[in-house]
Amino acid sequence: MTTLRQRGFTLLEAVAVMVVTAVVATMMTVFIRVPVNSYLDAVKRGEDADMADHAMRRLTRDLRLALPNSIRVSGTSIEYLETRGGLRYLAEDDIDTPGGGSYLNWNDATQRTFTVVGGVPGGRTAPVVGDYVVVYNLGPGQEPGNAWDCSVLCNRAQIASLTGSTITMATNVFAAQSAAGVALMSPARRFQVVSTPVTWRCDTATGRLTRYWGYAIQAAQSAIPAGGSSALLAENVVSCDFRYASLANQHSGLVGITLGVRPRGGSQTVNLVHQVHVDNTP
Repeated sequence: MTTLRQRGFTLLEAVAVMVVTAVVATMMTVFIRVPVNSYLDAVKRGEDADMADHAMRRLTRDLRLALPNSIRVSGTSIEYLETRGGLRYLAEDDIDTPGGGSYLNWNDATQRTFTVVGGVPGGRTAPVVGDYVVVYNLGPGQEPGNAWDCSVLCNRAQIASLTGSTITMATNVFAAQSAAGVALMSPARRFQVVSTPVTWRCDTATGRLTRYWGYAIQAAQSAIPAGGSSALLAENVVSCDFRYASLANQHSGLVGITLGVRPRGGSQTVNLVHQVHVDNTP
């Protein structure tokens, strides 16, 4: 008769295996945790840096559309008047203009209609009712060549209607300049179409970089514009600096942008620095 022997393991052996497994798992955790955490931190830094870099590139594109001499900086906010494009108005001394037309009148305030030389463009750059015609903008402190402030005299007239190549203004502010003896005509007969003011604002308390647009034009810069629309462009912003320097004799300006981003849960700050050249030829 054959006796079958039962095979298995004792409780002591099971406990020994569990202890060895726990030791091996602990050692693996210690060695793997550091590279895994480093990888996750690198991913977070990359995502936040990409977001901040995208915001800076967007701001750079926006500044290319700023009305000449309209950029102004206050603390962690930068503001400017955004243009749809630059066009040419028919002047009184223009001759041999095909089809004739109405010239921009600098003497008669009742004449509010003028012809756009070459026609009004279509598409995204097309002016619309409610936009503004601005001629020879020189910036704050250069009244009446300051499109920000129309409390007395300025160079900004709102578009009341558009018909073909003709623009009709709500009021002829340019004739008012002549009446005051300070007419600022454009030597090149150029004018810009302004759509809306735009503000980029950093709030280091909440870590947000926000873009505001579509609000009313104000003579004084406001930290947080009232009305209009806004969009969040970047988060985790811990430092922000805007600087602007203009060279009036060279019709150019330079905007310096510094943005510091700290990834979520991280201790290191990613600093991005960018400079933007802007054309201030009025």
